[in-house]
Amino acid sequence: MSGTENYDALCLVSFGGPEGPDDVIPFLRNVTAGRDVPDDRLAVVAEQYEQFGGRSPINEQNRALIDALRVEFDANGLDLPIYFGNRNWEPYLADTVREMAEDGVRRALVLVTSAFSSYSGCRQYREDLARAAAEVGDDAPELDKLRLYYNHPGFVDAVVDRIGEVHRPGARLVFTAHSIPRSMSQWCEYEPQLHEIAGLVADRVGAEWDLAYQSRSGPPQVPWLEPDINDHLTALSEQGVTDVTLVPLGFVSDHMEVAYDLDLQASKTAADVGIDLRRAPTVGTHPAFVTGLRRLVQEKVSNGEVLWVGDAGPWPDPCPEGHCLSPAGTPTGRPAPT
Repeated sequence: MSGTENYDALCLVSFGGPEGPDDVIPFLRNVTAGRDVPDDRLAVVAEQYEQFGGRSPINEQNRALIDALRVEFDANGLDLPIYFGNRNWEPYLADTVREMAEDGVRRALVLVTSAFSSYSGCRQYREDLARAAAEVGDDAPELDKLRLYYNHPGFVDAVVDRIGEVHRPGARLVFTAHSIPRSMSQWCEYEPQLHEIAGLVADRVGAEWDLAYQSRSGPPQVPWLEPDINDHLTALSEQGVTDVTLVPLGFVSDHMEVAYDLDLQASKTAADVGIDLRRAPTVGTHPAFVTGLRRLVQEKVSNGEVLWVGDAGPWPDPCPEGHCLSPAGTPTGRPAPT
C-alpha cells in the first residue's frame, strides 16, 4: 500500500506473563534476573498467582489487542503484518525478531504496552530491542519504537469513556499508576505526565481527583512515589469521602497487577474503611484506543497528522538522548505480577 513502503511490519512488545502454574517461578526468575532474589521471595509472589489459577491474563489481553488492531488496519488500508514479543516470557522478543528476519522484514515499527515515560516503561524496552537485534545478528530488522502515547487523544478519550462505564456523579476520582523509586523519577517525566492527564480526564468527567500509586517494592529505606493507594483510601475515609471511582491510569490492560493490587487489595481496604469503590476498566481494546494506535502508526508510515492533548505537545520521536535513565544501583521494580 502507498505510504507503507518504509516499514514492513508492526511489532507489539510487552512485559509478558506466565500462562500456567508451571510457568510462574521460571517467569519470576526472568523478571528478577541479575538481582539475586531468592526463590523463597519469589514463592511469596507466586502465591498471588495461585489466587488467579496460576496464570496472568496479560498475553491473552495483548493478543486481543493485536486482533483489534488487525481489524482496524484492514478497515483503513494499512497493510502491515503484526508480530508479538515479550520481555520476560514467551513469545520472547528475540525469537520474534528472528521470526521477522526469516519472514523478510527489514524495518519494523514497535508499539510497547506502556503509555508513560519511565525507565521500565520506555528506555528499558529500547534496551530490550537493541539486545534482541544483537542476538539475531546482521539479518535483524531495524526496529523503530513509536513515540509515547500518554497524551494521544485516542488514549485519553478511551480513559474518559471507561470511567463513564462505572462512575457515579459525586464520586471522587482516584487515579493509580505503578510506583517507581524517586531516584528514577527524577530522570523522566512520569509524574508530570500522570498529573497532567489525570487533570485533563477529571475535568472532562467533572469530578474531584487524586493520584495515588501501587505495586511498590524494594527495601523500605528507598523512597518511592507516594501515596500508596491503600494508605490514600484510608486517608480519604478519614476526610469523610465515601464514594470513589478507581482509575488505573498507568496501565493499558487489566493484567495481574490491576487484578491483584486493585481488585483484591485496594477493594478490601475500601470495604474496611467504609468506601464504596468502583474500578474503571483499563483502555484495553476500547475502539478509541485502537483507533488512536492506528493513527499513531500512520504518523510514521504515511506522514499522518500528529495528535496530542494538553500543553506538553507530542512526545519527541525519537526519545531524547539521556532520558529515562535508571541510575546505577536503583531498583527497577519488584517481581510483580503482570
